[in-house]
Amino acid sequence: MTRYPLVGLPTLAIPPGPKPARFGINQSYVRALAASGCAPVLIPLLSDDERLRSIYERLDGMVFPGGDDIAPDRYGENPIDNLNVVEPERDSVELKLARWAFDDDLPTLGICRGQQLLNVALGGTLYQDLRHQGRTSVDHSGADGRPRDKLVHRVRLDPESRLAQMIDETSVEVNSLHHQAIKDVAPALRVTGTADDGVIEAVESPDRRFWIAVQWHPEEIDDLPWVRRLFDGLARAVHRPS
Repeated sequence: MTRYPLVGLPTLAIPPGPKPARFGINQSYVRALAASGCAPVLIPLLSDDERLRSIYERLDGMVFPGGDDIAPDRYGENPIDNLNVVEPERDSVELKLARWAFDDDLPTLGICRGQQLLNVALGGTLYQDLRHQGRTSVDHSGADGRPRDKLVHRVRLDPESRLAQMIDETSVEVNSLHHQAIKDVAPALRVTGTADDGVIEAVESPDRRFWIAVQWHPEEIDDLPWVRRLFDGLARAVHRPS
């Protein structure tokens, strides 16, 4: 029987409406991980640390997905105008998982909010809104209703980075669906990719086997060969021989 590596995907809380409250995740993440040979494990937002830890200890890797804003008090700031929805319960669970994963050198990929989450977990800060705070005049947010898979700007990658070497590219065109981004980089991370306006688009930890984060949404453009190489790289990092 094939033993697929287990990769955790924290979920988000879907409030009650016509249906009861649920936990869920965009299916694109599941499909991208499955296509690379992993078995995605959806992680509910559990307040019980022992049960959360019980799930975590069975995992071979983690992916922190996109989503709403991280509460500014998590990085020592007060909220400003243009802050979107925050999810304190999700922040709590994901920050805990991220710190466990970093301490244990568990292979980890952060995507969009996930990049911001990993930076905050390790002591970094964020721009709460890029344009409102004057960081850039470029609309990174996708508020114009652009398709999630539309390639809208370039990211230049450090040729010496693990990310660039893994995907065999130093300049890529990416989609963009975020209004926040890294401001102060956590001490344990280094910047490996930037947009032409200087917004940080990729970071990694040189001290971990696989601790990589990107600001775009690779799961939405995983038909591109270089994106497949990113997910395949994660699959290699999390693989445990039978």
